[in-house]
Amino acid sequence: MQIHELKPKTTLRKSKTIGRGGKRGKTSGRGGKGQTARAGAKIRPEIRDRIKKIPKLRGRGVNSNTPVSIKPFPVNLSSLDEKFKDGDKVNPSTIVRSGIVAISKGKNPLIKILANGEITKKITVMDCRVSKTAKEKIEKAGGKVLG
Repeated sequence: MQIHELKPKTTLRKSKTIGRGGKRGKTSGRGGKGQTARAGAKIRPEIRDRIKKIPKLRGRGVNSNTPVSIKPFPVNLSSLDEKFKDGDKVNPSTIVRSGIVAISKGKNPLIKILANGEITKKITVMDCRVSKTAKEKIEKAGGKVLG
């Protein structure tokens, strides 16, 4: 076997054509004459000039007065008194399971317990923010506030 007798394993589907009917003939995909047909033709996009004239937006825009930090979800003592039993441990995951608060963005939300309503059961509150008066009411009922 000699080198001129070798044949490719798979033949080309379509033979390369050059010239008027080919893919890369005459202007070689560069279109007509002029600036774009020359080597190194980089024309500045017109829209860039328009974008440059628009002033930059600085700061946090229209809602600059809204806080960046996530606001805790308020939960009243009366709703805790309805949903939980005597001696239960209350934390964000148990509050979500009880149906008082829904999960937001796939996580348990921050929760703040407020003093609206009364509580009669001894509960232990963990990993929640608690207002001063709510803490007093929980401790008065015999419960605890941790963390």
